[in-house]
Amino acid sequence: MFTLRSSTNASVRSASKLIPALAALARFKSTSSATSLKQRVEQLIPEKAAEVKEVKQKYGDRVLGENTVNMAYGGMRGIKGMVWDTSLLDADEGIRFRGMSIPEVQQNLPKPKGASETTPEALFWLLLTGEVPTEAQAQSVTDELNSRASLPDFVIDLIDRCPSTLHPMSQFSLAVNAMQHDSRFAKAYNEGINRKDYWDPVFEDSLDLLAKLPLVASRIYRNVFKDGKHGSVDTSVDYSQNFANLLGFGESREFADLMRLYLVIHSDHEGGNVSAHTTHLVGSALSDPYLSFAAGLNGLAGPLHGLANQEVLRWIVNMQKEIGTDTPTEQQIRDYCWATLNSGRVVPGYGHAVLRKTDPRYMAQREFALKHLPEDNLFKTVSTLYKVVPGVLTEHGKTKNPWPNVDAHSGVLLRHYGLVEQDFYTVMFGVSRAFGVLSQLVWDRALGFSIERPKSLTTEAIRKMFEKQ
Repeated sequence: MFTLRSSTNASVRSASKLIPALAALARFKSTSSATSLKQRVEQLIPEKAAEVKEVKQKYGDRVLGENTVNMAYGGMRGIKGMVWDTSLLDADEGIRFRGMSIPEVQQNLPKPKGASETTPEALFWLLLTGEVPTEAQAQSVTDELNSRASLPDFVIDLIDRCPSTLHPMSQFSLAVNAMQHDSRFAKAYNEGINRKDYWDPVFEDSLDLLAKLPLVASRIYRNVFKDGKHGSVDTSVDYSQNFANLLGFGESREFADLMRLYLVIHSDHEGGNVSAHTTHLVGSALSDPYLSFAAGLNGLAGPLHGLANQEVLRWIVNMQKEIGTDTPTEQQIRDYCWATLNSGRVVPGYGHAVLRKTDPRYMAQREFALKHLPEDNLFKTVSTLYKVVPGVLTEHGKTKNPWPNVDAHSGVLLRHYGLVEQDFYTVMFGVSRAFGVLSQLVWDRALGFSIERPKSLTTEAIRKMFEKQ
């Protein structure tokens, strides 16, 4: 992780004791005069490369952790075997983006005029540099993405020819793979680019891809669920407002703010989750960002990963129907939870592989709902679930973490504003996740990370290993 800049000013040190928010801003605030994100990354590469070299020289033969047989059979959960600098997940604190918590990100990153949430563009600067951008620096990312926001005609034709019965995530992955036609990295690699310069075309591909994702996602949405009519990018507004416009919800300022919040908090969750790890793994073979991210999308489409939020919403709606009311009581919810558990199913949206407390991404969405839709019946049900489910799961005794995760809330917010098509929710997750995985992919190439190749064992080999002891 970068050594983040700290002010030596005595007044700032004093403020750090009195006003934590100001202290956080002082720690992370960009002091660079760089006017473009690419320029700033280029400035940081020698510093980061030297840091990694020093860590490897000092600690290269140190043991990171113990691997057990159960870990090998249990999805490698908990194995420490990967470097992912853009975010770190703490079991108690939740996710931190370059060391900043979600509340710190919300408070300290710049916001567009009239908006109450920060933007994924500002977060992208933070993820790539470890610094809070100035308003001008964040705007420069917005302008850069807007200038690249167009689709090749053949990609438009490809999306438009997809049957409406083809799942939106399949269409999304298909389109991203097709855009690989214009990969700058693939072209540069074929022309013999020096490996120390790999990061440059990967950076360019990443910005091109990020810029095009709202156009791809919205085209799929409008084709499958609406009238097939499509808008265009407004270069005077930010990424999230454009996404809201393209989807057909741009007239609602609240929905645009929801998009900013959604795209920020779903962007990155360290490197071990399926979509992040898959993007990293495929990228380690020097597949370009299009191929790498498309692979990550296919992982995100799995029911145990990106489909979880729609599973939560379906479970809640089914509960309301079976109970016969939009506002079930605590006892009714408690009984329904037990019925779910006793049938061999799980209560969706609760528990997490790493977290052991309420997911701060859940709390960010809850605070948004309390501000904008406190009387929404579905939100009231989600709030009652928050009161009831942890107790039920604790009594049940088979869940290490009985608290809600991000998926327990996001579908409810989207539904409130009229985006009710649940099969599209994972596409939106994919747009967000691109900001995190592509940030790390740039640094993977800048630092010359190796192709990923862990050792596997057979069950018989494991048996023999321990029978000899």
